[in-house]
Amino acid sequence: MTRKEPPPKNTNHEDSVDTVISVFVYGTLKRGFANHDRFCRNAIDIQPATVWGRLYDLGAYPALEVPDESILAHGTTDPLADAAIQARHAAQMPACASNTPPAGDWDPIHGELMTFPDPARNLPPLDYLEGFRPGRSSMYQRVLVPTRGDFPTIPAWVYVMSSPVCGEPVGCGAWFSH
Repeated sequence: MTRKEPPPKNTNHEDSVDTVISVFVYGTLKRGFANHDRFCRNAIDIQPATVWGRLYDLGAYPALEVPDESILAHGTTDPLADAAIQARHAAQMPACASNTPPAGDWDPIHGELMTFPDPARNLPPLDYLEGFRPGRSSMYQRVLVPTRGDFPTIPAWVYVMSSPVCGEPVGCGAWFSH
């Protein structure tokens, strides 16, 4: 029997164990809602946060629309690359980024900023749940937008409706299950 060599130590910074990814959630993934325990129990931090957008009630779940000028990047099929994109934007974002509303009729949308420890493990199930399929027809798109809360403004991934939204507008900026 031959002894197996240990795998080489990973020296790629983007794949390090310190790589995390943050996602802004506004519906069934929030604490106390149907999908939280199944998809978000591995979150290492959860904080109240807001983004600018328009929220729609589609019945069993909500949909979000964000201003195009708020989108910093579009998600890909590679969770580690997306974590690196997020980290680059975070390093470039001023700590005192403006909380000025974008031009147009946009509301502060209230949700939770969740940080996950392992993008490669934690992001694909969320993408699957949200119907995010880069390069194919997708129900939602995953985009990077600035989030605000009791912390400096930071970029986070959020799922937004990719087709025109036909739900009932939610005027208060927070979705509650029926």
